[in-house]
Amino acid sequence: MAAANAPSYPPLEDRPIKNTICLFDVDGTLTPARQGASAEMLAALAALRQKVAIGFVGGSDLRKQEEQLGAPAGRPVAALFDYCFSENGLTAYKLGAELPSNSFIRWLGEEPYQDLVNWVLRYVADLRLPLKRGTFVEFRNGMVNISPVGRNASTDERNQYEAYDKVHKIRETMVAEMRERFAHLGLTFSIGGQISFDVFPEGWDKRYCLRHLEAEAEKPGGVRYETVHFFGDKTEPGGNDWEIYTDPRVTGHAVRSPDDTLRLLKELFDI
Repeated sequence: MAAANAPSYPPLEDRPIKNTICLFDVDGTLTPARQGASAEMLAALAALRQKVAIGFVGGSDLRKQEEQLGAPAGRPVAALFDYCFSENGLTAYKLGAELPSNSFIRWLGEEPYQDLVNWVLRYVADLRLPLKRGTFVEFRNGMVNISPVGRNASTDERNQYEAYDKVHKIRETMVAEMRERFAHLGLTFSIGGQISFDVFPEGWDKRYCLRHLEAEAEKPGGVRYETVHFFGDKTEPGGNDWEIYTDPRVTGHAVRSPDDTLRLLKELFDI
């Protein structure tokens, strides 16, 4: 994950605003949902990185974040951020170097995992929606992502489903039933984005990335981040930014869109 042709930035310990890091959700915060980052956003992040450490923390895998953030910039995503926290930090990079990872399936076990997936597929099979596409269960390193409509839905179809879901609360109802059915497994169910929700072990929400920052602070030459800013658009209870947004170690900022993120960055950091 070497950063090819990346601009020069001050070492982490020498950033002008000391001991400070800005972490960003991806969908709805840095980019429109499942779309690419704008040139204006990429320029703002590059300017911000000259002042503070920056990182993203997203539920999706690194491949999707490469599509949304790396591809529009023409560089690997690890060249754009000091820290990359994919799947809430279960897959993580610091300055292009991989950090220790963890695995949902290793934690849960194959048999309970199949019980959960079988239940989901039966539930989705009985749903009558305006449309259905493919990939209703996406297995990731640190979680399972479940989409009643299917992750293969186009952008227009995602927008159509999102509007339907707001009225009929398909995801909210499904999550409530799963919480009751699988209460014994110690799982968290977190609704995010337009069409899906994440399932992962308790404590493996976006706060998981803070473990990496704390571990890095203990290493020789590591930076102890005394101020951690987090920007996210799903900061309401049940949203997948809620836990890190409300964590006492974090200064949380709720945004409504990438434009809102840009506005806040200009106000807070004069970029």
